[in-house]
This record gives sequence, structure tokens and C-alpha cells, in this order.
Amino acid sequence: MAAFLAAATGPVSPLLAQATPEAGPVLDPNSPLDPLPGLGVDWPDLTPQPGEPAPAAGGVTTEAGADLHYEVRFDGLDPEELELITAQFDALSTLRAGEKQPANVAQIDRRAREDADLLAELLQSRGYYDAQVEPRVTPEAGRVIVTLAADPGELYRFAKVEVRGLDAAPKQADALRQAFGVKPQDPVDAAAINAGTAALRQRIGQGGFPFASVPDPEVIVDHESKMATLVLNVEPGGARRYGKIVVPPGALFSAKHVQQIARFRPGQPYEASDVEDLRRALIATGLASAVTVTPEPGATPDTVDIAVKVDRAPPRTIAGELGYGTGEGARAAISWQHRNLFPPEGALTLRAVAGTREQSAAASFRRSNYRKRDHVLTADVALSHLDQPGYEARTFLLGAGIERQSNIIFQKKWTWSAGVQLIASNERGAINTLTSTVRRTYLIGALPGTLAYDGSDNLLDPTKGFRLSGRLSPEVSLQNTVFGYARLQIDGSAYQRVSDRVVLAGRIRLGSIVGASADRIAPSRRFFAGGGGSVRGFGYQAIGPRDADNNPTGGRSLAEFGAEARIRFGNFGIVPFLDGGNIYRAALPDFSGLRYGAGLGVRYHSSFGPIRVDVGTPINPQKGDSRITVFVSLGQAF
Repeated sequence: MAAFLAAATGPVSPLLAQATPEAGPVLDPNSPLDPLPGLGVDWPDLTPQPGEPAPAAGGVTTEAGADLHYEVRFDGLDPEELELITAQFDALSTLRAGEKQPANVAQIDRRAREDADLLAELLQSRGYYDAQVEPRVTPEAGRVIVTLAADPGELYRFAKVEVRGLDAAPKQADALRQAFGVKPQDPVDAAAINAGTAALRQRIGQGGFPFASVPDPEVIVDHESKMATLVLNVEPGGARRYGKIVVPPGALFSAKHVQQIARFRPGQPYEASDVEDLRRALIATGLASAVTVTPEPGATPDTVDIAVKVDRAPPRTIAGELGYGTGEGARAAISWQHRNLFPPEGALTLRAVAGTREQSAAASFRRSNYRKRDHVLTADVALSHLDQPGYEARTFLLGAGIERQSNIIFQKKWTWSAGVQLIASNERGAINTLTSTVRRTYLIGALPGTLAYDGSDNLLDPTKGFRLSGRLSPEVSLQNTVFGYARLQIDGSAYQRVSDRVVLAGRIRLGSIVGASADRIAPSRRFFAGGGGSVRGFGYQAIGPRDADNNPTGGRSLAEFGAEARIRFGNFGIVPFLDGGNIYRAALPDFSGLRYGAGLGVRYHSSFGPIRVDVGTPINPQKGDSRITVFVSLGQAF
């Protein structure tokens, strides 16, 4: 709160004066039936008059121990002024706190006097220094009405506003005065003064003055002229440019690595927002329990060094996961991770999966903030056995890549990845729709890459905006002979809030494989559709062409769409949905024979994202399709 002083021409400003109501007379608790003494409020005579009906049981009475129901009203304030103070009054009011509960005469009297003082203080803080409020009580329809009758008086305004010291920052002076915002003839409003002071402190830091001092302003009120003077003495402390990063001996991160994470470089003008951004980025590494980033005087008068102190967080994590999906079966996963086994930020993750359709073991290396902020270097080795509806595969994979990632703290508009994969896989799958499955061994080299734009407002639970991504993977396969092909997939989704409770969401997915026929491509590299992340209502991989044994064969192209309404009630929600799609053996989808699934989902919106359970059914099933499918996972379907 800004400091307010009174001039010799008037009393101490009511902004600081704490009104202390005179204590009312003390009631004798041993004589509850005695007539009530005067309490400072004129209580109405609610005794029925001749010819009037007596009050019903539980009705209004002025007996000392009786309970009364009351309502609070205001008088004397224009609607605009009342709207400005209502929220603050309601939050502090003792009358409001007990308005729905019955109270006795003494309680209502005390609350009315306290709230009269509260309303007067709120008016005074908005510049009505002569405000007076009188509580009044009147009967109405079997209850009492407590009216706070206000006389605001004349609004005090600033005759002069002086922000001193800005001559030391001539290039920033006008912008800083605008940031403060308080001008002559403005009302003497404490909230506006405090907001302006906070804005000035923030703006002067962003303007390159890390050691600026912005104290509370001094306000002098003249009650005779009903005007005031505001004086704010600013000490900018000199504009600075970034010097070096400073870390203590034995720090978790070296100064060089912290500089890679920072968005600023030596020689650039200091901005307070850069310092806060660096602090948040260091927390986002997952290796810090607390981070302190402090500007310090640099080697020269025009520079500022940034001192960084990081408290270490436990670097190891053990995690488990359980899941189930119709067609995907049940699965349990466990992982162990050391997030800084290879400093700086070199994480090793070991993961194992045991399920009805998947068994795998994998090791993954990730170096975060590799040479540049948010760039991640990866290396993977995995051994897996997958028994899916469309194929069965025993696979060994080696992979490496680099990516620009997004995360919950810093959601990126643009992300990308590029990598290389070497795959050896022994697979059993259908060659075409006329034969049964056969087993073959494939050696595959791939160069997968992605490019994505995220214009949504939330990574796990978007309510507006859109997303668009593309994946391209040129591949070479050795199966009897060497041949090449390319896999392309495009995904798009959009979100629109239509009310406080309802968000509409839709998505499309298109895919194509060109350069080789479907029977030559390894089944695990073909497109499939159906399941929780595809067309709900159908089992996993269940949509599309089938072989002589009614097993899905996959294909070279796909087309999918989905639409749902996300209806939220507090932490829970329901989601009716409609999905559709199909798989084609040709290189381009012709959108024929689309399969449709519909259903209803339930969402629990936890602190780390929505947990979803979707139950769907196929509208136009194929032979052998289940009538009910269930999917459970974290996050929205898309």
C-alpha cells in the first residue's frame, strides 16, 4: 500500500486511518428477558398491530435470544461506484459472511456497524475522503433489511503528480511515466496508485535497469481544497547490459551450459523478463528443486552479471504404468531414469513392458538443451515382440536423432525432429487379401522427420486454436532385393470453445506410402486404423482390408476424421464422439467404404492432465468386430 501523509490543512488521510467504532453498551447475559438497551441502530418495532396477523413461527421478533433473517442493501451510491467496490466489500463483509444464516439482534447490530465502517474505508480508498455511512434496519415481509446508507461526498483528485528521477533514464522516461499511469486530475484511488507503482517497477526492470529503486509514493491530501499531491522518487541506478553468468563452485550446471539455456547473450540490454525466463527454464530441466537468479554489478559500470544458484533435485525416477484397450490388450510398464547420469542433462532411461500383446525392453539416452535451448539429442536401442491384430513381429531397433521439443512449461509453436533408424524385424503378416499370413525377415533403414505447428492454448487439454503436423520417412528395405519407398502422414486438429462448459474438437489424418506395393512393405511399416487414438468404436488395427483368415492386412494409405464435444462439470466431464476412417491398399485414399464409430467418454481433470475413459461401438461393423470397445489413457484423444 502506498504511504499517505496528511497536510497541515487537514486531518490524517482516511486511507490510513483505521476507523474504530465506539463500543456499544454491554448486555447482561444473566437477564436475557430484559429489554435491549440502545445499540447504536434504531431497531424497528415488529410487534403485530391490532388487525395485523401475528408473525408465523420462526418469524421476525425483537426478543433478545431470537434468530432473525436479514438482507443487505446499499443506498446513496451510483451503480458504477457500487460495482467497483462490491467484490472487495463482499470478500471482507461480516454481514455477507452470515447473510444466509439466522442471527440475533446483537449479532446483526455488531455486523451492521462493522460493515458501515468497512464501506466508508472502501469509499475513502477510492478518493471519497469525506465518505460517511450509516446503518439502518427496517422490517420487510417477515425479515429485516440492513441498509448501508452512504454519503460519499466529493471525490478528491490529484492536483499534481511528480515522478522524480527519470531524468537519469531519458530514453525511457516517457514510457516509464506511461507505465505508472497516474496523472493530474485522476481520483486519489489507492488501488490505481498501487497498480501503477507495480507496473513502473516491472517496466523499469524490462527497460534495462536491474538495480532501480522504486519506493512507495508519498501522497499529501489537502482536505480544504479536496485535492492531493503525489510524489514518487525513482532511482533508476543506470542502464545495464548483460555481462557474464556466474555460478558457485561445484554447481549443478556450468556457466557455459546456463548460458546455452538463457535467451539473452552478453552485450544485450538487461530485461527482468529474461531473468525470470531463465529461472523457469532451469526448473523445467527436472534437475532443480529451487533456482535463484540474481542480477549483480558487472566488471564495468554499464554491465550486470547474472548469478545463478541451483538446489539439486533427486535425479532418479522409478515409474509404472497400467493400461488397457480393446484389441491392444492389457499392458504394464516400468521404467528407471537417471536424468543427469551424463552431465549436463544426459539422461538414461531403462524401460520394460509386459502385456498380453507386447513384451519389450529398451534403453534410451537423451541430452536436453544440446548446444541450444530446447534441442534434444537422442539415442535408442530396443528389443520387442508385438502380437498385434495386423501382424506379429520380433524386432531389434537402433536409432538416433535430434529434435526441438515442446513441454507444458514452454509450449512451442513450432517443433521438429530428424533422425535415423536401423531395423531388423522378423514378421508374420498378410501379403494380400487373398492369402493367409506368412513370415518374412526385413532389414530396414529409415530417415524419419517431423514438422509441427501448435496454435492451441494447452498441451494436454486444448480449448481453442489448431494444430498441424507432417511426418515424412524415406525408407530402404532389404527383402530378397533392395527397394525404397516413402511414408507420409499429415495430421490436423482444431478446437473451439462455445460456452464455459463446452469445447468442440475435430481432427483429420491422411497418410500415403509411395514407391512400393503393399505386399513388399513390412507389415509393421504399413498403415492401420482403429483403436483409442484412431477410430474409436473399432478394435485396434481392425479397420481396412482383411486376408483370407479375416486378419487386417494394413495398407498404403489412410483417411480418418474425428469430432467430439467436451462437456465439463467441475473436475469431471463427458465427451460424446463420432469417428470415421478407412485403410486402402492403393497409394492414395479414395475415401470409399468409411467405417464409423460412436460413443461416450468420461474425463477426470487431474492436476497433471485429463484422464480419459472412452466407450465406443461401431456403427457399420465388419465381420468379427466387437460391439463394445473401451479405451483408457492420459490426455484427450487428440
